[in-house]
Amino acid sequence: MTARADSWAVRVASAPVNFGVYRAGGAPLRPGEMLATMREAGYDGTDSGPIGYLGTARSLPAHLAEHGLGLAGGWVDLRYGDPDGFREDLATLDAALDVFAAVRDAMCGAGSDGSGGERDGRAAGEAWTADPRFAPRPTLACPDRPERFARPGMPPDTRLSLPDGDWPAYAARVGQAAARCRDRGLEPVFHHHLGTDVETPEEIERLLGLTDVSLCLDTGHLWLAGGNPVAAIREWSPRIRQVHVKDASRDILARVRARGGDLWDLVAAGGFPPLGRGDLDLPAVLAELRRSGYEGWIVVEQDVPAFRAADAEALDRAVADQRANRAAFGEALRAAGLA
Repeated sequence: MTARADSWAVRVASAPVNFGVYRAGGAPLRPGEMLATMREAGYDGTDSGPIGYLGTARSLPAHLAEHGLGLAGGWVDLRYGDPDGFREDLATLDAALDVFAAVRDAMCGAGSDGSGGERDGRAAGEAWTADPRFAPRPTLACPDRPERFARPGMPPDTRLSLPDGDWPAYAARVGQAAARCRDRGLEPVFHHHLGTDVETPEEIERLLGLTDVSLCLDTGHLWLAGGNPVAAIREWSPRIRQVHVKDASRDILARVRARGGDLWDLVAAGGFPPLGRGDLDLPAVLAELRRSGYEGWIVVEQDVPAFRAADAEALDRAVADQRANRAAFGEALRAAGLA
């Protein structure tokens, strides 16, 4: 365990986005290489990344088991503001739920008859366990809005916000997606994000007030949207069912916005640096999560530009950064008195 087992039930996951993987094709590492790299860096699990990249419903459980990793969940975009688009996107959600349910079912079956879960080391004790706190969380999100993507973060342009009259239908579709996940025995979380309809603390509050969906708190995206992660944990803790720990720099955001840059420009400029090199007070975040009673996955994320396998320098930097992030997370736990 990362934290003391008798004091805090959390596990730490990595994510393919940390290696610039935003689409299933063209990733710089093959799935097995990605999982091995995460395991060697000391992570307990992974986010799925683009559905299909790390494996299918048939293959992913075995891939994870081979590397002794669990699955924290994964991102699914749905067009909540577009009735026809939303209906089309439900097929994508169903495909993702097939993958998550297959991993969940493998976890629940491991070790029950002595044939699937009795593995050596941490794989048996951590990745393959029927603990609902560590079941995969479908991560519901909305696609980028071009106007907001072009001017991400603070200060927000309220003229680009979802009109008041659109919120009830928008929230109702979020509720439909959440119910679809729960029908499969999976608890979803909604991920707020720069450049989308749910970006600012006020928009997050509005969605929470109109739905019963759980929240995936992303510290970096919240900070750059004008929020305070520690205060948000204190305020929203009953709804937080997953956490993405991400550092961020408001100074870099201000420079990128001053020159007219968009969200991709922010990522390329290092707006989400390795842990400890931005503004995030990670020990304070972890201490507040512990105080709030949070248990489950903490996904360490660092949005980096996409790159190809041929870019050896970018790959080496990504691998080194994710090892450093894991070490920084451990140091923050110790600084918070949690390890």
